[in-house]
Amino acid sequence: MEFLRKHAALLLLGTIIAISFYSFGFNSGEKSLSTSVVGIENTMEGQPLNVDFAPFWKAWNLINEKYVPASTTLKTVDNQQKVWGAIQGLTGALGDPYTVFFPPIESKLFEADIRGNFEGVGMEILAQEGAIVVIAPLKESPAERAGIVAGDRIIKINGQETSSLSTEDAVQLIRGKKGTTVTFTVFRNEVDESFEVKVVRDVIDIPTINTRELPGGIFVIELYNFSAQSPNLFRAALREFITSKNDKLILDLRNNPGGFLEAAIDMASWFLPSSKVVVREDFGKEHEEKIYRSKGYDIFTDNLKFVILVDGGSASASEILAGALAEHGRARLVGGKTFGKGSVQELVDITSETSLKITIARWLTPNGVSISQNGIEPEFPVEYTLEDRKAGRDPQFEKAVEIVKQ
Repeated sequence: MEFLRKHAALLLLGTIIAISFYSFGFNSGEKSLSTSVVGIENTMEGQPLNVDFAPFWKAWNLINEKYVPASTTLKTVDNQQKVWGAIQGLTGALGDPYTVFFPPIESKLFEADIRGNFEGVGMEILAQEGAIVVIAPLKESPAERAGIVAGDRIIKINGQETSSLSTEDAVQLIRGKKGTTVTFTVFRNEVDESFEVKVVRDVIDIPTINTRELPGGIFVIELYNFSAQSPNLFRAALREFITSKNDKLILDLRNNPGGFLEAAIDMASWFLPSSKVVVREDFGKEHEEKIYRSKGYDIFTDNLKFVILVDGGSASASEILAGALAEHGRARLVGGKTFGKGSVQELVDITSETSLKITIARWLTPNGVSISQNGIEPEFPVEYTLEDRKAGRDPQFEKAVEIVKQ
């Protein structure tokens, strides 16, 4: 999972509000409504100028005075829950999938994600275009073992349609006790019809890194996320690469959904001179951009043969690292276009039990390319099909080996 930053440090995928349409009836002539606000203390603290809140309070009073649940199975919603819902509607009006309000239950789930240990299936998801889209399954997770791949569109969870679910709604349905099963109805571009995938939940410990050597002087580092421990683990992997006397390096960032910004900057610094731009933080026209630069470890010469593997599951910090090293000519990119998660979120406590994850800036590559706009296009695009997976082939990795040998 990606981790959120509190002080311009971290990145995290958020949620999008999906809209569905309902048939309803109403009394068109009804105008009798009390003018006072019913059931809530209204201090109007911080009310913006030139904004008419009368429609909101009219709707609030109407709900309190008139509303009858359409079914006895609907739960009772108290005034505080209505406030939480109103804030969720406010964030939803922005149309930003990464700006999200977390009521108490969702806030606790989010804290569990940040700790990096929870019970579930182990995949990064995002509510997008009427479905739950898999950004990437975590390495060796129940989701990956069951055959879930990046780009899968989950249209049902345990039979429940996902078209109107937020990311957080879906997370609550997917999470569960170790040993229990969740059933996904999946649509995959390469398959004509949707199909079901059953996944047995487990305790998810987020993996970080793996290394291996190949014949011909090739050293492979597989990085699965950008956690707080990633810089030290990456440094140890580079030390292993150097002592192995290999001279060709492949960094596999496929299905890496990102994490700490500082981790990406630290890793880039092993390949870039001091003060070279790693990423730009764009706060909009009203504020000056912030530039993050290499720390200048720069221990490798220009003779290093270096390829980075990316795909649609490579997001945020993965895109920052790959984009910086490619634009500075330190690495060549092979694989598929990256996800395009290039925005910055800050986590703010609203109450002791609730929080707001709000987008405050955009990430740009050193050359000023917006990561969110189109993702990062690899120099050598290579498709990795379902048939390839079934046959045990990895044409993207094969191309990386070919390029690094040249």
